[in-house]
Amino acid sequence: MAPPSAMNTSRAEEKAIDDWLPITSSRNAKWWYSAFHNVTAMVGAGVLSLPFAMSELGWGPGVAAMIMSWVITLYTLWQMVEMHECVPGRRFDRYHELGQHAFGDKLGLWIVVPQQLVVEVGVCIVYMVTGGKSLKKFHDLVAPPSAPPIRTSYFIVIFGCLHLVLSQLPNFNSISGVSLAAAVMSLSYSTIAWAASLHHHKSGGHGGGAAGAVDYSLTAATPAGRTFNFLSALGDVAFAYAGHNVVLEIQATIPSTGQRPSKGPMWRGVVLAYGVVAVCYLPVAFAGYYVFGNAVDDNVLITLERPAWLIAAANMFVVVHVVGSYQIYAMPVFDMLETFLVKKLRFKPGMPLRLIARSLYVCKCASMH
Repeated sequence: MAPPSAMNTSRAEEKAIDDWLPITSSRNAKWWYSAFHNVTAMVGAGVLSLPFAMSELGWGPGVAAMIMSWVITLYTLWQMVEMHECVPGRRFDRYHELGQHAFGDKLGLWIVVPQQLVVEVGVCIVYMVTGGKSLKKFHDLVAPPSAPPIRTSYFIVIFGCLHLVLSQLPNFNSISGVSLAAAVMSLSYSTIAWAASLHHHKSGGHGGGAAGAVDYSLTAATPAGRTFNFLSALGDVAFAYAGHNVVLEIQATIPSTGQRPSKGPMWRGVVLAYGVVAVCYLPVAFAGYYVFGNAVDDNVLITLERPAWLIAAANMFVVVHVVGSYQIYAMPVFDMLETFLVKKLRFKPGMPLRLIARSLYVCKCASMH
């Protein structure tokens, strides 16, 4: 048995590492931090594909899928908030810690971590590409016609360079300003999408049907095609309602005591976030499909095209939003990476390690497009 002095030293080292790691280094977040962190994590550029998903589902199944997804994901998020401190005196600060409690130390780690990494790394890569494409779209809209074309890859590199800087912010609380800006932008471009769609309809635009009529019929001609499109559309809706895999990590930043557990302020933030989600998702999905029918593109902003200045602004709002979303999804990955380097490979925690590890991750995400 180790002497008490050795055990105390080990605990002190463990605490010093936890105070350095991004998820557990700061626990002074306010309840509204969880609101805009959750909005930023959930309301992504996928909202712009919801009218297209509606066109593959039709009015009945589409409305049902949108509303049921909202209710079900709110309920499952409530479960996550409750489970954060379901064991008295312990906080499950990371998704895999809850998995280990449920399935055992080894099995829980293998069940949760691979799936969480696939989602978070995959989202980071998608947002890196989305940010680059939106930057290119903004450039193409505001640049004069005589300007030479610029490859999308260059805009992805520009977007990645921004994250080389932002990724050095140490924890969730330090990116709260970025996350707030991203949440505001998500509400802004969602509003542009549905308001511009309704304006298009009011001004005499239509979805491409004969004599200005909007066609709401399913585009696939065969049962197999309709089934495939239906399932694909459900996937689009499910992707739009993502964000649960960073809930525990967000809640870990909120202070907690026996008298005032973190689930109270966290749930207040979640309720506000889901109100914003409803305001963003439902008008975009229903208005976009109502105006354009099955002629809508997989990004409703592409269908709109005019006015150019408004679509350019919306694309820049998307860029700002995915900047924040990338950071929200990257932070748990940074935590896993730095935990492995410090606790398993025994690297010394500090700025040099963080600079190298996070920069390599950002570069790898940018190179995967």
